[in-house]
Amino acid sequence: MATNKVTTNVIDMSGNTGGLVWAQGTKAQRPAGVAGDLRLNTDDSRLEFYNGTDWKRLSETAGTPSVDFQADFLVVAGGGSGGADSNSGGGGAGGLRTSYGSTSGGGALAESSLNMYFSTNYTVTVGAGGADTPNTNPYIGNDGSDSVFSTITSIGGGGGVGQFGTPNGRPGGSGGGGAYDASQQGGSGTANQGFDGGGGAGVVGNISGGGGGGASEAGNTDAQGYGGDGLAVSITGSSVFYAGGGGAGANSGSGPANPGGDGGGGQGQCTPNNNTAGSANTGGGGGGYAGGGTVGKAGGSGVVIIRYPNTVTISVGAGLTSTTTTDGSDKVTTFTAGSDTVSFS
Repeated sequence: MATNKVTTNVIDMSGNTGGLVWAQGTKAQRPAGVAGDLRLNTDDSRLEFYNGTDWKRLSETAGTPSVDFQADFLVVAGGGSGGADSNSGGGGAGGLRTSYGSTSGGGALAESSLNMYFSTNYTVTVGAGGADTPNTNPYIGNDGSDSVFSTITSIGGGGGVGQFGTPNGRPGGSGGGGAYDASQQGGSGTANQGFDGGGGAGVVGNISGGGGGGASEAGNTDAQGYGGDGLAVSITGSSVFYAGGGGAGANSGSGPANPGGDGGGGQGQCTPNNNTAGSANTGGGGGGYAGGGTVGKAGGSGVVIIRYPNTVTISVGAGLTSTTTTDGSDKVTTFTAGSDTVSFS
């Protein structure tokens, strides 16, 4: 096509009631471009210009760049470990925050999707679960680590406590369970992320610590020493439970163990049933100790999941472990370990 140059520096179109028709096409059809080129991106019906390096969207509000796309998120922190010593509390689940579905952690409504921008670095951190708790004083379970995506931070789960340790369960995204004494209370959960841990039972003949709190209910809700259930979220395209509290240790002979909550919570110890760790990449709390030489079990690692339009491309920093799949018209990127930045184009 021939190029027609306009040699005047003044073009008067004031008498024309129509509009200019710009060059247009999809993002994939962008030309190499020279600085100053202007076109209509038909993927999002927005004008963009070439600044000599990148194609940039024209600002539609003074001082504020236009949003390139929106992303949904699920950010689950690492779970706390169960307490050591006799009849100890289960670990609290990692805090859970999500924009996908109708409900988030702690009984809150789902949060708003995030506004995202191209060529911008966003921090992603997958929180580790609290490490095993040794059977030595002070018998306090280890808290899980926080998980982060952009401006969203979920708090690590609180550790459970042992019979002769600190008086109460640790606070966290969800609280850790207290030990067997009824005066030992569960740790507090974080508002809009998780629930409180359960207090110790203190019942002779069926001595049990308190279950760790979960994303959708407190510890001990289902029964004495049970971990609180987590929350089912379908951000990957399938319904999966995350952030269940750890079950408490129970020194009650050969009775059944206290189960962890749905969402990766570990089982509490009750001889002959050993306690178990929280499941990886669920943020589940670890199972509490009852006696007999075991430790308070570790919390499960957290997870960060992002859901965004399939027309967008993600670049992931080397410090992160991730996979990307497609579900309908969206991509879903799941981060299972590490800390680094991501960007989009």
